[in-house]
Amino acid sequence: MEKIQKLEAVASQVRRDLLRMIHAKNSGHPGGSLGVTDLLVCLYFEIMEHNPKFDMNGKNQDLFFLSNGHTSAAWYSVLARAGYFPVSELGSFRAINSRLQGHPTTAEHLPGIRIASGSLGQGLSVSCGAALAKKLNKDSKFVYCLMGDGEIEEGQVWEAAMFAQARKIDNLIAFLDYNGQQIDGSVTSILGLDKLREKWEAFNWIVLECKGNDMKDLIDTINMAKSLSGKEKPVMIIMKTEMGNGVDFMMGTHKWHGVAPNDEQLKTALAQLEETLGDY
Repeated sequence: MEKIQKLEAVASQVRRDLLRMIHAKNSGHPGGSLGVTDLLVCLYFEIMEHNPKFDMNGKNQDLFFLSNGHTSAAWYSVLARAGYFPVSELGSFRAINSRLQGHPTTAEHLPGIRIASGSLGQGLSVSCGAALAKKLNKDSKFVYCLMGDGEIEEGQVWEAAMFAQARKIDNLIAFLDYNGQQIDGSVTSILGLDKLREKWEAFNWIVLECKGNDMKDLIDTINMAKSLSGKEKPVMIIMKTEMGNGVDFMMGTHKWHGVAPNDEQLKTALAQLEETLGDY
């Protein structure tokens, strides 16, 4: 329980960070960022074997690729809190010439970032390539990829899904942030994601499900996914999350997909989140 509490404390601080970052520039995507915070904290502070002394190759390290790049504020905060770059740099989020652009880029050489992910639908393809390279190099570490549920309306995702099973890429663990919301409304009202588990299983993936805002369930499910390595199938973890998780007035609606809180809203939100590691 102490481990879970420590992770939850980090997650609370990350949520404070990202809200303040988005508010400061009056621009960003708080809803999805709040929803995926727990996973990112779980990966970087518990699951992954990684080194903040960053190199692009990532040899003998676990790799993470953020495909739904609009949740960058949460990722930047986690990377900074994990030691990749100074926490004070979070204040430059979305500033002109900043390394912390609204969607992650590689041109600014920010430690921890290996691909640009402004365009949706591409992260799984890159993850397949990275995971296949590790297998060819006899590197036993894992590749992790996070996608949004609206994002998998992109056809390239399913091409990558076919490639992964055809090449038996069993060191790849993908996550689907299943919050049911996208920028224009509910995912169901836009295109629909019926029988998600069955779809991925039909593509010959191993499919697990978990509560994406429950730290213990995340840890248990990811460890189960890791134990399935070597079975010649990639793993998809469908995470049921709440967009805006942690801030009551942002939860359960698409309206906070890409809207920054005003001064009063920020004050209300921060009052619900404990400052655990010190604000930047």
